[in-house]
Amino acid sequence: MRLLSALVCLWQILSAAPARAHELRPAYLDIRETAAGDFAIVWKTPALGEMRLGLYVRLPETCSSKGEAVNSFEAGAYFERWTARCPGGLKGRSLTIDGLRTSLTDVLVRLANADGSTQVARLTPETPSLAVTTSQTMFEVAKTYFLLGVEHILLGFDHLLFVLALMLLIRDRWMLLTTITAFTLAHSITLAGAALGYLSLPQKPVEATIALSIAFVASELARSRPGQRRTSETYPWLVAFAFGLLHGFGFAGALKETGLPQTDVPMALVTFNLGVEAGQLLFVAVVLIVAKAATALVALPIRPTRIAAAYLVGTVSMVWLVARIDSFWS
Repeated sequence: MRLLSALVCLWQILSAAPARAHELRPAYLDIRETAAGDFAIVWKTPALGEMRLGLYVRLPETCSSKGEAVNSFEAGAYFERWTARCPGGLKGRSLTIDGLRTSLTDVLVRLANADGSTQVARLTPETPSLAVTTSQTMFEVAKTYFLLGVEHILLGFDHLLFVLALMLLIRDRWMLLTTITAFTLAHSITLAGAALGYLSLPQKPVEATIALSIAFVASELARSRPGQRRTSETYPWLVAFAFGLLHGFGFAGALKETGLPQTDVPMALVTFNLGVEAGQLLFVAVVLIVAKAATALVALPIRPTRIAAAYLVGTVSMVWLVARIDSFWS
């Protein structure tokens, strides 16, 4: 009964994950200086239907809007586009996101100046304002992209579920380490290639195939038998590498929205990837600790538990797959 209750609870959490991620994913503010003192602004906030988060951009008092803003709801987000005139530019001034202090989300800000310099920052409920600087240090760039990578993986329920399925499939710790390393190497390759513009795949089919990759590993786990080793159990690193190439395109989606600073592209790319890996290793560590603690407290039958987990993971991934295929026409 305890096992059944735990699985039902996990099912509720995972099946609600797309909606939860929808509410908690970062808002995005893109400001581009088109001429001296003139800025084109795109403000994107999470939305559910035609309900948007109550977050609003407050520019410095010296700025004034030029014309009416254009508003639209697109792909589960609210967009607001307008132009503003800020005599003397934005350097040395501050901008604020009103309503951020009482929200559960973050805001990614990217400011591109006419001289080619770029500032990227991550605003949180604790720090809802940004002081626009004349230049951004390498450490500031590294910190911003590292935290962005950590946040992206920890809110990427599909990526984490794939890693969890691998952990359930592989019993040998050394093989698990090898498999996670293969997954890391593979998604690092496509992440870099996609972020730098050398590789490209449409995002919606990628997300649907990622859900399918989770279902595949869950299926292999459900069909495993004592004394019989399937190809996925003998060479799990090969499966992880193959699907890791695909997952890298999913990781690149966050960078495509935020963009890379023109002056520190290698640093931003490396630290974003390191952030992804840090978040992934944190997840693996937490799962191992929780599993060990649960085993010490409750004597769960290993095989029935693994099979039940396989069907749970597979069901959730198929729900995601159907929803993502349905989004092709929305």
